[in-house]
Amino acid sequence: MSSGTMHIVGAGLAGLSAGVELTRLGKRVVVHELARHAGGRCRSFFEPALGLTIDNGNHLVLSGNASALAFLDVIGGRDVLEIADHAEFTFHDAQSGECWVLRPNDGPVPWWVFSERRRVPGTHAVDYLRLGNLLRAGPSDTVTQTIDGSSEVYRKLLYPVLLAALNCDPKEGSARLSGAVVRETLAKGGRACRPLFAPKGLGPALVDPAVAFIRKNGGEVRFDEAVRAFEFGDNRVQAIQFADTTLSLAPDDQVIAAVPGWVARTLVPGLTVPTDYRAIFNLHFKIAPPAGLPKIIGVVNGTTEWLFAFDDRLSVTVSAADRFNETEREPLARQIWSEVAKIAGLNAPLPPWQIVKERRATFAATPEQDALRPVTETRWSNMLLAGDWTATGLPATIEGAIRSGAKAAKLAMARGF
Repeated sequence: MSSGTMHIVGAGLAGLSAGVELTRLGKRVVVHELARHAGGRCRSFFEPALGLTIDNGNHLVLSGNASALAFLDVIGGRDVLEIADHAEFTFHDAQSGECWVLRPNDGPVPWWVFSERRRVPGTHAVDYLRLGNLLRAGPSDTVTQTIDGSSEVYRKLLYPVLLAALNCDPKEGSARLSGAVVRETLAKGGRACRPLFAPKGLGPALVDPAVAFIRKNGGEVRFDEAVRAFEFGDNRVQAIQFADTTLSLAPDDQVIAAVPGWVARTLVPGLTVPTDYRAIFNLHFKIAPPAGLPKIIGVVNGTTEWLFAFDDRLSVTVSAADRFNETEREPLARQIWSEVAKIAGLNAPLPPWQIVKERRATFAATPEQDALRPVTETRWSNMLLAGDWTATGLPATIEGAIRSGAKAAKLAMARGF
């Protein structure tokens, strides 16, 4: 086995996942991160405008996310998460005021679809059985080419769920990627759909313990290290150029490029990556939720798409949000607060708020963009790729990012690292 060093460029979840797996196996790892913090698009930070620690995005981990749970078990992050006893998802129609709760049964046999009390109002058991078409979709199929986009189960369930998962309108979204989400969660029963909550934030659950694990096990995580270029020769990466120095690689050294796709494209010659990235914004309101409000509420027919209730704030997520890129912030906050106040049953003026926007949050999970995702291997003998933009078989999710890092680590070991 190699005695070299694995240089991981990028300390997002993909890079941290690779670093954790390799240090767990006793390998020498150095993680190089441009920013002064780890986590990438999954991080917690103190927001002065609110006086609160918030997450840059309201990411969701489910009990069926096997790679994420394995990662949490290794780093000890699961202890700071709360998991729901059962899969129950509340939905609210912002126009009509109608509310319903989706309650899949725990086991894999979906008898819940035969219960009016457990399924979406106005739907029938056969509507859910037709979701099996997503599991058989081809690489060029869109969601509404595969299932009925005018049905109640689509409008009241699939549309909000897939909009969040794909970060694009499901009408243009990949049916195959949607099927992968369904296959790993709903198709396995409610036991695979229980949400995990991070009351102290995603950083203390997923990021900080990973950095600590790598360091505790002999690895390094270095911040403020801007990688400018890789030097290639003899079919391998020979050196890494930083802002103020160049690091020559030893013969046994390897590299995992775990940077965003658009960055990887500038660093790796001939690399094909997704090119269409969509925005996501999160709007945080500094107000305690009323007692009994569900921790997650899906919203249809409103600007609000998902409402998250934390102990010290209410937080809204809006996906495929490019249409709001030029919208003035305060009118948007007031519009969304009017919806949130009604949903939560609050009679209160606009509380302190903050919008956190990621203009290139994830690639749009369309068939065309999915086809551009590269595999983990590159044509360079000592370079691998990791990131939710690589060919994970999933949309750009926490599960996909962590899975990609673990896969890169596994391939490195298979190569004799």
